[in-house]
Formats: sequence, C-alpha cells, structure tokens
Amino acid sequence: MYVFLTDDKRKEQDVPTNPRMEIEQKRAQGDIEWLLGKAGELHGHFCPFLSLGVKASVLALDEMGSSTEGINEELLAIVEVNNCFTDGIQMVTGCTFGNNSLIYKDFGKNAFTLAKRGGEAIRVSILPGYPQKMAKRVDGAQEMFERFIQKREIGTKEEMTRFKEVWEMLSFIQLQVPTDEQFKVEHVTVSLPEQAPILQSVTCSDCGESVMESHIRVLDGRPVCIPCSNHEYFVMEGRGMHMTGHAAS
Repeated sequence: MYVFLTDDKRKEQDVPTNPRMEIEQKRAQGDIEWLLGKAGELHGHFCPFLSLGVKASVLALDEMGSSTEGINEELLAIVEVNNCFTDGIQMVTGCTFGNNSLIYKDFGKNAFTLAKRGGEAIRVSILPGYPQKMAKRVDGAQEMFERFIQKREIGTKEEMTRFKEVWEMLSFIQLQVPTDEQFKVEHVTVSLPEQAPILQSVTCSDCGESVMESHIRVLDGRPVCIPCSNHEYFVMEGRGMHMTGHAAS
C-alpha cells in the first residue's frame, strides 16, 4: 500500500521535495567539483571525458539560462556519442532515456546539443585535438590509456592503482582548464520530435508478457512481442546502435 510522505516524514527520511534541487543549487554556486563527484556516482569512476561532459552541460545550461528542475521533455539533450562524456551530460542536465528527454544520434562525435521545445538550442563539442593535449597534462597518462583502456591490458596491482590515481587527477584537472580551450559552442536551431506518446500495452500471444503497443508484431494473425516474432531489432551496445540478426538468436 502506498503511503504519502508527510513533510515531517520527508525531513526524517531526508527525501527531497524536488529531487534536483541540490544539483541546481550547486550549479548556481559554480561548484563544479561537487557536480563531478555526483556524476562519478552514476558513472562508477572518475575520468576526463566524464569531467568534460559535466563542464559541457554546465556551459550549455548557463548559456541558455535554463533550469533542470522538473525535467519533462521541455528541455532535451541530444547526444552524439555513447561514452563517458554522455554520463556527465545525463547527470547535470537531468535528461535521460527514462524521462524521454535524451535523444541519441549515433555519430561518434564528442558533442551534444541542449534544446528547448521551441527549437532554441546550444551545441557544445570538444575541440579537435584537445583529447591529445589533455593527456599530456599528466606524465604517463597517454601511455596508460593505450595500455589499460585501448589494449585492455591488465597491469600489476601497483600499475592499476597508479592508473586510477592518474585518471582521477586528469579528470579534476579538466575543471581548471579554460572552456575556450576545450569546447566549441554554437547557437543553433533544431527540429525536435513530438513528445513521447503514451501507448497502450498489449499482451504477447506467445510469452504472455505485456508489450508497448508500438512494438507488437503480428504473426499468423496473433499479436506477439519482438523476441517471439523472431524479427530483427535495434540494439545499443558499446560499439553503438546497430541492427541485430533474429531476435531469438
């Protein structure tokens, strides 16, 4: 049974009335280190591109003069890459797949666009060549990246501890670098999709599970889900968005 939390209960259990209030307060105060710390909770560790995602988001929000409180498809983030950069954007902007405010374009570019429903938007992209310059700020960072990230080598315990230290150091260093050395900022106008429709659910005739109406397929005149239909479908993986083979494979 759902029990509505009274104000006293909210205070007792430390449940915020506005879940993004503290994030907005920290952004207004310019406490970008706190924001990076919060992004680390989502991302699982600190890394330079997570830091750049946080900075790019703060830059876009400040430039647009927007708040992220009560995100409801009025403010959207259009991301162009599926890496650490995007996790920083999701945390700071509050735009996620779950609230239908994150749009993913599989371009493989370290860039994102913050847009309002009217089409007004700010696009922020990492300057070409900056990642290479960034790695040179800490001795050995580039070599460690090539070994432990690109080649997926497993170093000694001491090497991996040092790599974690260097990567975290490089992450927080990004907060001190002037933004004009890191980003290109453009005022653009974009065309946005309509708000996400609220669709009925349909029961799959084979597995009996509930399926969003738009994802039902018809097999021998019966409504079935994509896995049961054995149709191809899109999947988002580390390599980006692509079409799979048959659903059952």
